[in-house]
Formats: sequence, structure tokens, C-alpha cells
Amino acid sequence: MKKIKYISICSLYLISSFIYSSLNADELFFASWGGAYQRAIEDAWLDPFSNESNIEIYRDTEPEIAKIRAMVDTGNVQWDIVTGGGETLMKGIEYNLFAKITDEMVDQTSIISSIKNQYGVPTEIYSTVIAFSKNKFPNEKPQTFSDFWNVQKFPGRRALPDDPAAVLEAALLADGVDKEDVYKILNTKEGMQRAINKIREIRDHVSFWWSSGAQPVQALGSGEVDLALGWNGRFQAGIDNGLDIEMAWDESISHVGYMMIPQGAPNKKAALKLLNYITQPKIQAKISSYISYGPASEEALNYIDEKTKMKLPSTKERIRNTLFLDISWWANHSTQALEEYLLVIQE
Repeated sequence: MKKIKYISICSLYLISSFIYSSLNADELFFASWGGAYQRAIEDAWLDPFSNESNIEIYRDTEPEIAKIRAMVDTGNVQWDIVTGGGETLMKGIEYNLFAKITDEMVDQTSIISSIKNQYGVPTEIYSTVIAFSKNKFPNEKPQTFSDFWNVQKFPGRRALPDDPAAVLEAALLADGVDKEDVYKILNTKEGMQRAINKIREIRDHVSFWWSSGAQPVQALGSGEVDLALGWNGRFQAGIDNGLDIEMAWDESISHVGYMMIPQGAPNKKAALKLLNYITQPKIQAKISSYISYGPASEEALNYIDEKTKMKLPSTKERIRNTLFLDISWWANHSTQALEEYLLVIQE
């Protein structure tokens, strides 16, 4: 069995430029974010692809925009594929770091049309959802963002992320805004302030503002908080490990994971082969067996068993009820939104 090779960025810098210039099409350098997420990608996609294609895959971690930018600017690009969320994708587009990926290059026929981008291939979906203690709410349970904001009906300590992405949207939904109108309202100064003021309403009920996706899970499990906004994959892992918590799926904010090809990637042909492999619906479906992320392909759901589907954010019903994070809006407004949000946190 062909193994995926592990190589650090430090080791890569020690390899001479001659070796890099001689890399051939049977090698591929892949960088993601480590942990359970990268292990899932490896098990679901990289290992099988490497075995079938005979393309050797070297793996690295932490493909930060600053690192990619340095590689592109110096003409010393060492990664062929990098992964990232919408913010990474949009920053890379702003700095002209990613190669355009046309439909002729990668078949994305089955990918959900609203999440496609010409500089990144959507690979998975995860969601910001409400999770709560089943002990605290054994009968009537919070199901919507309006419920999360209703401290009279659902009293208790809350946890929110220290980043405003998805929280501003949840606040407006809690304030009665239709999901189709959220970004129309956020596009105005008054709309931004409306969302911030809505968050301020529950400021005294927020016990802490988390910076790591594991923190709200731990806080719910320990009883430090009773409700939290966080990522479904993290909460599901806690549930699978026996924590007495539950997620609400009536409303959610969905995020998309992308794979991008840096400008000047040395093995672009091999990278495109991998992307075409991953976008096949049957292959897409495999990721959900290793982590509770949904496929970016609607057809892929046909290859996922019902028990697994119940853990995913991208079932047809949940996609209907979700609001996809608008990465273009956040690319243009993230600085202002963060400044306003931090003022609330610091009050």
C-alpha cells in the first residue's frame, strides 16, 4: 500500500531548488490544518487516491495566507493544494495567490451551485449551530437562534465565539430577519448596528467567548455553560464521546471548506487529478464516515447511510433551513465587524 509521506515546511526549505525543479507528475504536496480534520481527509481521499493513481502525496500543515503569499511572491511555491475556509479563499483571491480552476479542469457538476468559486473547489460543509445541555433543558429545548437569545424562556450561561462571523447573522435571525434578507440588512450601517445591539442584549449572559472549537464542547460537558454556539463537527464528537449535550438543527449558519491550487504550484497536473477524484459524488461521501462534515455534492448523500446523515449539516432539509456564510461580504466587512464585536466583548 502506498503511504502518504509527511514532511514539514522546515524540511522542505532544506531541499535544494534543483530537487524542486525536478519534481515530476507522480508527486503532490498537500497542506491542510492537521488534527481530526486532516486525518479525515487522508483516510477518505488522500490514501485511496494515492493508491489508485500511484501519485506520492507529501503532507504539510498550517497553510496560512502569509506563508502562501511568501511562496508566490518569491517564486518558490512548495504546495500544490492547500485547504481553507471562505476567509482564506477570499484573502488569497485578493492577493492573486490562487490559480483559476475552470469547469474544464475540474468536473463540479454535482457540487451545490451556490457555493462554487472559480478559485477554489468546495469539498465539505460544516455549520455553526446551537448546542445545549440536556440536563438543563430536559423537556422544552432551544431550537432556533431566537430561543438562544430568549434568556427568560431558556435561562442559563452561554458561550459565543470571539470572532463575529456567523454570530452577526445569528443575531439578525434571532431578531426576526428572514435569512434571504440578512446580508441586505448587514450591508447598511444601521443593519450592522442592529446585529451588534442584538448581541449586546445577551452580553451579561455570556460566560465566556471561545477561541478554539473544542472550548464550547468542554464547557457544555463540564457544566460551565448551558448553551453555546459552535461547530457541529466538534459538538458531534462530544456527543459521540458520551457528553450529555444535544444540537438544534432548525437554524444554522453553514460554512464551506475549499481546496485551492497556489499560483505556480509545481505539480498542477497532479493537483487537478486529485480534485477531479474528490469531486466524484461517491468519493465525496467518504469524508462523512470520518468526521461529521457534509459533502459539498448533493448527489453524494445517496452514498451515505441514514444514521450518518443524521449527524451531517448538508442533508436536503438542513440545507433548506441554513444560511450560507457570505464569504464575499466578510471579505469586505470583517475589520469593521470585528472592531464592533470586540467592543461588546470588552464591555
